[in-house]
Amino acid sequence: MTSIAPAFRSWSARRIVIGFIALIVSIAIVVGAGRYAENRAIDDLARQARTAAQLRTALLHSEIERFRLLPMALSDDTDVIGALAGGRPARHALDQKLESLARTTGAATIYLLDAAGTAIAASNWRSRTSFVGTDYAFRDYYRAAVRTGSAAQFARGTVSGSSGLYLSRRTRGGGYLVVKLEFGRIEREWARSGGITVVTEPHGIVLLTSRPEWRFLAPATLPPAVREQFRQTMKSGAGSLRPLPIDHLGRSVVTIAGDDRRWLATSVTAREFGWRLNTLTPIDRSVAAATRLARLATGLALLLLAGLGAALAVRARSRQRRRAAAALRTAELETLVTARTAQLQAEIDERIAVEARADTLREGLRQANRLATLGQITAGIAHETAQPVAAIRSYAANGRQFLQRGDSTSAEANFAAIGRLTERIGAVTATLRGFARKGGGTPGPISLARAIEGATLILRERLAQVTFRCPTLPQSLMVIADMVRLEQVLVNLLQNALEALDRRPDPRLTLSVAQRADGVTITVRDNGPGIDPTIADRLFTPFVTSRATGLGLGLVISQDIMADMGGSLNAMPCTDGAAFVIVLRRD
Repeated sequence: MTSIAPAFRSWSARRIVIGFIALIVSIAIVVGAGRYAENRAIDDLARQARTAAQLRTALLHSEIERFRLLPMALSDDTDVIGALAGGRPARHALDQKLESLARTTGAATIYLLDAAGTAIAASNWRSRTSFVGTDYAFRDYYRAAVRTGSAAQFARGTVSGSSGLYLSRRTRGGGYLVVKLEFGRIEREWARSGGITVVTEPHGIVLLTSRPEWRFLAPATLPPAVREQFRQTMKSGAGSLRPLPIDHLGRSVVTIAGDDRRWLATSVTAREFGWRLNTLTPIDRSVAAATRLARLATGLALLLLAGLGAALAVRARSRQRRRAAAALRTAELETLVTARTAQLQAEIDERIAVEARADTLREGLRQANRLATLGQITAGIAHETAQPVAAIRSYAANGRQFLQRGDSTSAEANFAAIGRLTERIGAVTATLRGFARKGGGTPGPISLARAIEGATLILRERLAQVTFRCPTLPQSLMVIADMVRLEQVLVNLLQNALEALDRRPDPRLTLSVAQRADGVTITVRDNGPGIDPTIADRLFTPFVTSRATGLGLGLVISQDIMADMGGSLNAMPCTDGAAFVIVLRRD
């Protein structure tokens, strides 16, 4: 007995030490698993936040580009010139026209300044805060337009009190047309999307935000001279430019004063005026959930291993105790399976909701891509209509002289020519309006010839600069598609080919159509430099592009559009240039 007792005590001590070491190792494994899961969750959240920021930047760019064309289009308008030269009746007629135009386009305000900077007509002429008669000569957008012909300024309105982007342009007759663009709708969409979105100018001053109380806040390190200069130029008021309640917007993880949560900061460069779009995404809740899940799973795995070890240790015991231990383990496993099944169901529900939001963002991105493309081709449309407008002016002047001479036959011929020219302008602008509409309707039978004619009419000016071959198709050739979305895909492919042919000595672009029993194949081929081999296998991956100014989204969106319409879009291997093939179903 005296020899057994020390041996028993020694075995008990070793078992206690081993158990203590196993406990320490288990705790370390659980903590390490939680830390690894936390880092992975933050990385995933950062990728999602950056993608969302890039999408919001693209939408902001398309919104601004949509309104850049308005002052340019109105600079030669006859009613604008008449209001500058005439009296109050002409200006009142322009008031009504600007009011209708603002309501149609969604602009906050459109108004006309005379040469001295006083508003003589405005879209808000009916309201008590009408701009008519107000002197805006002190505004930077007026002074810059006087010097350079056009300008843009973000500021707070002195009459309306609301902030926005002012776009100004000199008109014929010595006036200045100003369009004010407000971003309330976009800011509300940002707020509904979750997190915090902030757009800052180069000095870090907040211009646009999903939190209205942060507008015109600035970094605490902003120099006093810069602070005073912006108060004067933005007219933001003496209480503006207070410190932004963020410890440092340039860090990846920041905190907000009065909020104990951590926020993931993501920043991307916008293409307008040196702005930056910043998003703040709360990370504590999602990261804590991932960490808890990882620690729970690791702990359960260790617990299971411990149970199996205990089962092996007691295997020598009686059958009855083995059966009891087996029953206990079975009950524990059933509990684990039930809990894990509930977690998996919650994850499935969350994934379904995320996919639904992704579908909504994808459709918005398609519209943004179409509007951005529309902004790029506007110069060609303006050139297309400039010559008919000049010819109409000449025919009208000659017709007046013929009437004064009594030569009604010649005057009638001039007026008939004016009618034909207006029909030409109407065809171009009708195609442009159709392309700007938001697609997404149910695909149905459409004329393939009309879709190709619409796409080539939009790009007529640029297509005239290359050798372009396109077949003449019968109007009776019908395919299953959506007219607007098919035109968007064709314009995207043709415009990519035109950019690839830039500076080629012998640019050639061919659009061919082949009919099959069950469908129609459209091939767009150019003799440009071809597809970069380094991105050939990732050509239809988002944000992959070989152009310095490209977003890498056009081909991805086009392929999605074709899939939605029951067709397909793929690149065809070729030795000379690049070729893309569209397959459509026949009606």
